[in-house]
Amino acid sequence: MATGLDTLPALLAALTRSSALIELALLTGCVVLAWALCAALRPRGAASNLAANPGAGQGIGIWFGRRGFDGALFPLLALALALLARLLMRGQIPVVVFQLAVPILASLALIRLSGRVLRAAFPASALVRTFERTLSWAVWLMAVLWISGLLPLVLAEMDALSWTIGGAPVSLRSLVEGALSAVAVLLLMLWLSATIEARLLRAGGVNISLRKIAANATRAALLLVGLLVALSAAGIPLGALGVMGGAVGVGIGLGLQRLAANYVSGFVLLAERSLRIGDLVRVDGFEGRISDITTRYTLIRALNGQESLVPNELLITQRVENLTFADSNLVLSTTVQVAYGSDVEALMPQLVAAVAAAPRVLAEPVPAIRLSAFADNGLELTISFWIGDPHNGQANAIGDVNLAILRRLNQLGVEIPFPQRVLHSQQAPAAPSAPFELPGQAT
Repeated sequence: MATGLDTLPALLAALTRSSALIELALLTGCVVLAWALCAALRPRGAASNLAANPGAGQGIGIWFGRRGFDGALFPLLALALALLARLLMRGQIPVVVFQLAVPILASLALIRLSGRVLRAAFPASALVRTFERTLSWAVWLMAVLWISGLLPLVLAEMDALSWTIGGAPVSLRSLVEGALSAVAVLLLMLWLSATIEARLLRAGGVNISLRKIAANATRAALLLVGLLVALSAAGIPLGALGVMGGAVGVGIGLGLQRLAANYVSGFVLLAERSLRIGDLVRVDGFEGRISDITTRYTLIRALNGQESLVPNELLITQRVENLTFADSNLVLSTTVQVAYGSDVEALMPQLVAAVAAAPRVLAEPVPAIRLSAFADNGLELTISFWIGDPHNGQANAIGDVNLAILRRLNQLGVEIPFPQRVLHSQQAPAAPSAPFELPGQAT
């Protein structure tokens, strides 16, 4: 759509009129009013909530961003106010500045909205920034063509480039418009799925696994509907998908069977609740807490910060140790040696009392102690105790218990033996003496 000005010199000449200053003042007022509305509508504490939990406020992040004016709402409000001002000025003064501002604000709103939706839907994807940058260049190019009045000429040339596909004429313009329509529909579906998923995961009173099932199923259904609508918008007949469906089925049966198995296993894990978000598990020698269960993999985070992405099929087909399946109580043990000759029967109750008073040790079940071995250097005692919060660490709990045992042994004056070795030395045999000789005997 052209601006109504034939050439760029005419546009520059129109900007030198006195009425352009009035338009510029009105446009500045629209921008300031849009900024004030964003500041007034933005929820309190939105920046801190987004910084603490970026996935919890996806709707706030899309519309308001982190600073209020870097979201999609600010350019949309500015665009709406600019359109309203241009409508009110029609017939009063020549409209020139707003003819430049409207396509610029529309482009900025489109870029902001698409970028925020993509970041909310795929927060960990490295391709989002590349796609956003490409889309930005394409949108700004369209805005320049629109402002300069070259857009109708470009569209006419794109209409002239046509060819026949399957007996139907197809032009470059129809393909580009179909692709843009498909991208718009997919962005809308991604935004809806991200918003619904965030609300489902924040909902209380329902198990987190059930909420995760509902969120994954909603996203899959919306993306499927969006894909079908996008294909229709691009001019691809849905009846032709029957042949493609058979090919996709063969591909899944051959090359994508592991991927399909992971997706099915993810729903099985969430449905049967054998592994839940927050459980402490040990898989293939890796121990950690389940922080997320997606449709393809399960994210396990160890206490030292390391993360492991375990395919869901692996969790279904092999042995998995769930340390907190029935409850969160976990038994730990430590050993200590005392010197031979110590009164072990009198010492055991003292050590049990010391361990029971250590931080994080449960009173029930009561800590247990036993004489486990007659070691080389002393009598070995094994102390077992229970904790109820293994997600807070196990090594630190054992360390606190060891300190309590050491303090009690020092109070009682009990010796903790250290490795000793006894060396036996033998004297060397005496040197042979000279042979005895009789007087007068020759040598």
